[in-house]
Amino acid sequence: MVDFRPVGYVIGLTVMALGLAMVLPMMVDIAEGRGHWQVFAESAILTVLVGGLVALSCRNGVREGLTIQQTFLLTTGVWVILPIFGAMPFMFGATNSSLVDGFFEAMSGLTTTGSTVLSGLDTLPKGLNLWRGILQWLGGIGIVIVAMVFLPELRVGGMQIFRSEAFDTMGKILPRATEIASRISVIYLGLTLACTACYMMTGMNAFDATMHALTTVSTGGFSSYDASFGTFQGPAEWVATAFMILAALPFVRYVQLLGGSNVLLKDSQVRAFLMTIGVLIVGTAVILMSIFPHHPEQALREAAFNITSIISGTGYASVDYMEWGTFLIAVFFFLGLIGGCAGSTSCSIKIFRYQLLFASVRAQLQRIYSPHGVFTPRYDGRPISEDVLSSVMSFFVFFVVTLGLVAVALGMTGLDFTTSVSGAATAVANIGPGLGEVIGPSGNFQPLNDTAKWILIAAMLIGRLEMLAVYAIFTLSFWRA
Repeated sequence: MVDFRPVGYVIGLTVMALGLAMVLPMMVDIAEGRGHWQVFAESAILTVLVGGLVALSCRNGVREGLTIQQTFLLTTGVWVILPIFGAMPFMFGATNSSLVDGFFEAMSGLTTTGSTVLSGLDTLPKGLNLWRGILQWLGGIGIVIVAMVFLPELRVGGMQIFRSEAFDTMGKILPRATEIASRISVIYLGLTLACTACYMMTGMNAFDATMHALTTVSTGGFSSYDASFGTFQGPAEWVATAFMILAALPFVRYVQLLGGSNVLLKDSQVRAFLMTIGVLIVGTAVILMSIFPHHPEQALREAAFNITSIISGTGYASVDYMEWGTFLIAVFFFLGLIGGCAGSTSCSIKIFRYQLLFASVRAQLQRIYSPHGVFTPRYDGRPISEDVLSSVMSFFVFFVVTLGLVAVALGMTGLDFTTSVSGAATAVANIGPGLGEVIGPSGNFQPLNDTAKWILIAAMLIGRLEMLAVYAIFTLSFWRA
């Protein structure tokens, strides 16, 4: 039988940490003088108390390590429990959100999806907008640690290929996973502070710079304005583009850079990601200049910002790209299914899985041409094991099947085809805005019915934890192990 106490202990501590994080927006609301601080004070007290009681009650079951079952339960449990408490400021605060709306906003924040059900963001209390940014910032660092520490151990979606990079290759620099997490956290904080400073140099005030730095480095995409990044067109778009790219690169490479190992640009997935973005930006800019009276700098800036925002899963929008024509709309749909690098804050399928897929296809074609030859798929110069290839193929299958099932389920709630398909894609791939008039870059998810919102909430969770980490819990073999 599974011992739930170690899982409950860690979840209790994370809930306490979430409650303590509520103090920051509370202080901002006190400074603003709008009286909304009481909501954060009450939510913080309740969250810390519940988390503390759970941790204390489970403390006697703590062991040095976790079993595979406990690790699966912990990974999924954190992303299910935290949004419950993260939703309280939305339900009890100025937005007076319903349970489903509050939970949707919190889940979207912690999974760094960026879809929102809130409108009138320009007039919300600053503390509430800051809380949205904090949720995404915590979710961003959380998923980096999960990707580098937990998913390789769980052998999810081919992530085991990075196990040696996180532990063996870095053994002399960082011998323990906790050290990896602490170093990554320092780098993550450093990028956030640098992004804040750069935003302020473009003319943003301190609050807007902080809020958008939190959601840029986490590739989350929440904004404190209904117009999203359309409020800051100009130099701020270049800053956002640069930091979205930095956040979409593997954080373990930054750790290695600090350790004196210059491996960032030697990483094949980094090179493939940067090349993909470069080609797409240039191509989109050329198309914009050919169909609109765009100045070259404006076309390049808008192309760079929006392409990077979608491929990294950030979900910012500086313009309504639904007006860019059907070809670019189709490009944007599939662009969101690419994603950034493994071990980054970005989401979706990830570049390395496409590289593994292409390597496998290339080896298979070579076998067809030369039946007696021996051809081994390789990634970054290393042979790819059958175990890794099997995991990656399973991930692709589960991703497509999940996307189809979610789209059908949304259609059954009465949504139109475009909203159903793009809504499924944006939730499963954790992108943010969808396509169409309702959930496109100029709309939000508030008009959707409650059933559709619950479906999207489940899809955001499943997509953020890379499908298999969630699905495994619902198998009989998991509980029999």
